[in-house]
Amino acid sequence: MNRRQFLSIAGAFAGCAGGIGEISASGHLDSSSSIRALVLVDLDGGNDGLNTVIPFSDPRYRVLRPGLALPRERVIALDERTALHPSLLPLMSAWRANELAIVQGVGYDAPNRSHFRSRQIWDTASHADEYRHDDWIARANASHTRVTAASFDAAARLASTHGAANDVSVIHLTLHGFDTHENQARRHAALLARLAQGLASLRAALIASGAWHRTLVMTRSEFGRTARENAAGGTDHGAAAPHFLMGARVRGGLFGPGPQLDRLNADGGVPVGIDFRRLCATVLGACWPHDRASILEGRFEPLPVLRA
Repeated sequence: MNRRQFLSIAGAFAGCAGGIGEISASGHLDSSSSIRALVLVDLDGGNDGLNTVIPFSDPRYRVLRPGLALPRERVIALDERTALHPSLLPLMSAWRANELAIVQGVGYDAPNRSHFRSRQIWDTASHADEYRHDDWIARANASHTRVTAASFDAAARLASTHGAANDVSVIHLTLHGFDTHENQARRHAALLARLAQGLASLRAALIASGAWHRTLVMTRSEFGRTARENAAGGTDHGAAAPHFLMGARVRGGLFGPGPQLDRLNADGGVPVGIDFRRLCATVLGACWPHDRASILEGRFEPLPVLRA
């Protein structure tokens, strides 16, 4: 059976009317949800989505990337059109367990290509032309403390201990180095290997500790990268990109429209199919019983990626 679960572009927009860096644990808020630990993994610099979740059957992929395109025989096919980078092999255990959701085409309208500004937009769940300073999680979580660490192991310990209470802990983990303007192939492969190995070890540790069933993991990145490779063997700041959700409550599969390489935006980025605030709405629904519309200041439909 084909595991692809498409969300139409119309539906998506209707819902919208280097190395390992710091980990931080945010404060707590009472919740009736079964999720007790939210792990946010930031891919700092702008991850290249096209070489992460690869549209290997689209001939335009190789036309746009004569040097960076991965050969068909090397990629990890998920279905007849879509594959993962070979460095992401450690994630296949979660994929086979239906605990890994891949949401394609995530971004926002009129994307800003400044690292700082785009991170601010993601952090505040705001429009591209709106300037806010209050984090969207802080709007849901009134108390906000931070604890730093330096590994996925530390994230697992935090999720196991903080997540045992009757509230929700938010753990931020940042991986640096994804701004791959040059010599991308080897650098990106190493970065994705570090990400996949870290996520796999996090999952294994939380399964062993009994905390996996109450943990939700989500990746973020300020933007994707251009579909066409540049003269330096890299890619430049783009627009939409895929993101991962992992957890025992996650409904595994592919969600959202695949990259439309025949409809690139004016700057060569992949067009947006899913507004990133739908990811925020999904997390809010899983973690905090608040009015999502008031926190996100708009109606953004949660994605159907979580089991009841």
